[in-house]
Amino acid sequence: MRDRFDVAIAGAGPAGAQCARDLAARGYDTVVLETESEAEFPRQSNKSTGGTFPSMMAGFSIPDDVVMHFTDSVVIESPTQYFAQEQAGAVLEFADFKKFLVADSQEKGAEYWFDARVSKPITEGGSVVGMQYNGDGEVYADVVIDATGPAAPLAKALGVSDLKHKNQAIGLEYELEGVDLDAPGYADLTDAMMLRLDHEYAPGGYSWIFHTGADTAKVGVCYIQNETYQQYAKNRTIDGYLEHWLETDPRFEGTERIEGKHHRGSAHVQQPGKLSTDGFIAIGDTVPTVDPLWGEGIHQGMRSARAAAIAVDHCLTPDDPDTSAENISLYDTLWHREVAPKMDARLLMTQLLYFAANERYDELLSDLNRLDPDTLSKANQGNKLAIAKLLHLTDIPLLTRFARHRLGV
Repeated sequence: MRDRFDVAIAGAGPAGAQCARDLAARGYDTVVLETESEAEFPRQSNKSTGGTFPSMMAGFSIPDDVVMHFTDSVVIESPTQYFAQEQAGAVLEFADFKKFLVADSQEKGAEYWFDARVSKPITEGGSVVGMQYNGDGEVYADVVIDATGPAAPLAKALGVSDLKHKNQAIGLEYELEGVDLDAPGYADLTDAMMLRLDHEYAPGGYSWIFHTGADTAKVGVCYIQNETYQQYAKNRTIDGYLEHWLETDPRFEGTERIEGKHHRGSAHVQQPGKLSTDGFIAIGDTVPTVDPLWGEGIHQGMRSARAAAIAVDHCLTPDDPDTSAENISLYDTLWHREVAPKMDARLLMTQLLYFAANERYDELLSDLNRLDPDTLSKANQGNKLAIAKLLHLTDIPLLTRFARHRLGV
């Protein structure tokens, strides 16, 4: 095999494959190294719920045939309330989505090496010039990109990744058939993606039901084992919490798990550290990129891939290519402007949201039903007036306790 490319990417997930797709379309000689075998890909890495929106589908030319089900609304539940908002969406068959990105990037000219486990970067004079794989294998490139997710063997070795265990969110999902999507006393979840805020089922996190057609749905839980989790948690594993929900929610009575549709994964919810250095960029969940408020990671991961491709083009287009840290930092600028704007505010909102009690969740959803329909979307975008509308004088003790928590008092 050749050992020299314009760009070498570690990881064939959505971020890695999309980056290869963009770079190959621009004519760059690109190789992607993937740990899994070609025959089994992506059995081990099929870990996402796959909920996304038309902006991602259209922006990245994703075909409809990787969609399990198109949805019409987003629903938020609390123990006794719910809020529904019209919002077109799509629940992807995540494995088919990943296979499409790989196949399309191959058609555009990208090369893939499967059964290639990346272990560490190769550096010369302080710059990254390649990476090692499968023990003593080596591949060299003008730009090296880590898209391996939380494993981040390259980013960690280079001091770019600073993922903290305390910020690691763990998730578990089953695909079920026989789900009652319009049960009495609950929101109608037909053609909907639903997130539930309820410490009974996901202490310090959230659970979900995503309709996937007929009477089937993706059902899961996700939380971070932080102080809020410790406050509300009972003596259960994440598997135990999902089973507890399935056993106590009437919508799941008589359901059956679909064979082979059991997904487990993790991502970090935190501010990123460095994003790039000489000859090197980190993308996707390596950074991390997942939306801190609602956990949506596909669109952000794809955006980070595109930002990386733009930065690579910026560095390699001139007659005298420049992959210095200063020049490649265009990626950092694009990341903070286009991929995850207002990350600080959204992360703060996330921590405060999961710090609240179940009763406050009920009150929040009552407020959302009472206020202007755009209040939630504006608050999600960091609009201070919209956020203020969702706060009450009775929140002062909560805010005080939250501030002390953040200061470590």
